[in-house]
Amino acid sequence: MKRKIHQWTLVLAFAALFASACTTPLTTREQGGLIGAGLGAGSGAIIGSTVGSAAAGALIGGPVGLVAGALIGDQLMGQEARQNEQQRHIDRNETEIERLRRENQRLREERAR
Repeated sequence: MKRKIHQWTLVLAFAALFASACTTPLTTREQGGLIGAGLGAGSGAIIGSTVGSAAAGALIGGPVGLVAGALIGDQLMGQEARQNEQQRHIDRNETEIERLRRENQRLREERAR
């Protein structure tokens, strides 16, 4: 039992080291995949240990969690992209509104003369 815990500690330490070695920031999809893989492997190990094979459970749960996490991360990235596009539209509209206000003010001042 202690040997299995020791092995999992090494696996998690290696995964953390691997994740921190990335030169560019992780995308939301990659973050979701890593979190999902960790949760899937952990859950699989727990479930597998109740039936007698924690390693098999982790080997099954890890990839399942990776795919699920990546899919969730991909959806979040799509939502972020839509929100960014909406913000760009809002910013353009606000700029146009301000331009029209200034033009309206200029025309009023001309009419008043």
